[in-house]
Amino acid sequence: PRGGGKPHGAIADMIKSTFGSYDNFKKQFVEAGTKQFGSGWVWLVLDTDGSLKITSTGNADLPLIHGQRALLTCDIWE
Repeated sequence: PRGGGKPHGAIADMIKSTFGSYDNFKKQFVEAGTKQFGSGWVWLVLDTDGSLKITSTGNADLPLIHGQRALLTCDIWE
């Protein structure tokens, strides 16, 4: 209920400090998705050093395999 919209709290602070703003994060996240060729995923991850990162993977590859924690994902279907 009442979900959606901009994040708030600690994750919002991390997004702002990493990407400059929530809108800039959204732009970069969408851009990463449009550059993914074929099936795959775009992720917002907590990297091994504790920083946020936008990454993309192909097919069945997962951030967990690379020591990252997935926070948000978008499934890219060809």
